[in-house]
Amino acid sequence: MELRDIEILLVLAEELHFGRTAERLHITPSRVSQCVKAQERRIGAALFERTSRKVALTPIGRRLVDDLGSVQRQLRESLRHAEQAARGTAGMLRLGMLAANVDDLRPYFDAFTAARPGVEVQIRSIGFADPFAGLRAGELDIAMVWLPVRERDLTVGPVIHIEPVVLAVSSAHPLARRASVSYEDLADQVTIGGCAPAYWRAGMVPTHTPSGRPIPVGPTASDFLEMLPILSTGEAVSPAHLQAARYFARPDVAYIPIHDAPPCRWALIWRTSAETDAILSFAKIVEQLGPLEQ
Repeated sequence: MELRDIEILLVLAEELHFGRTAERLHITPSRVSQCVKAQERRIGAALFERTSRKVALTPIGRRLVDDLGSVQRQLRESLRHAEQAARGTAGMLRLGMLAANVDDLRPYFDAFTAARPGVEVQIRSIGFADPFAGLRAGELDIAMVWLPVRERDLTVGPVIHIEPVVLAVSSAHPLARRASVSYEDLADQVTIGGCAPAYWRAGMVPTHTPSGRPIPVGPTASDFLEMLPILSTGEAVSPAHLQAARYFARPDVAYIPIHDAPPCRWALIWRTSAETDAILSFAKIVEQLGPLEQ
């Protein structure tokens, strides 16, 4: 079986749709159909049940896909090891972070280093505009981002940090004098944009208040450092994480609790097809230690 055929079967097993599979792999639907028919002739049994309304795996097809998935992971892992050796990164776990609280996470890093003494954790910064780009480009092994994450090619691992949500505003802003605020208050304010995809931003900054009023979006920022001057001048406000009050404490920016905001949950994510023993080892340590809570 050709490697391309393996890829086609695995993607079809995920999509259960010939057209979407073809689009995802940049081939024609007829190429997908030819691949399936060729393997069914070779095996002597149907791999997919196909009707005008749906595509479904047969029991034999499910078993084959499970086995091929394991083969593909082993092949990619072998290639990844070779690439890492060529780049000199075989002993590294590159972690992408939006958050600034590296020191808070030290117990996880120390436990990982003790468990994997030959692997060094390296921290890399990622931005709001596309927090998944580094994983997909192979520049990162794992990332820590807030939930939800709904990406077909990414695995969502354990929650590593849970913290309250606050509103970052200019110290001169009227809301800065409040003991707490509500998401409802944001209908009368301009918030900072720049996070993508939209559903991921909404996990932190809702598009509407609890009563259904739209929350305006104004200037954009690619990270929290770019947000600070926008906040300082009062041009816009923004929900933020409690850690910002410690790591970005400034006299011109205030952090006010949002009393109806659910706690933010940060989780580990990684590219499913690039899963390694080091990634799984780090995720297991996070599960064992449990999430950091503030």
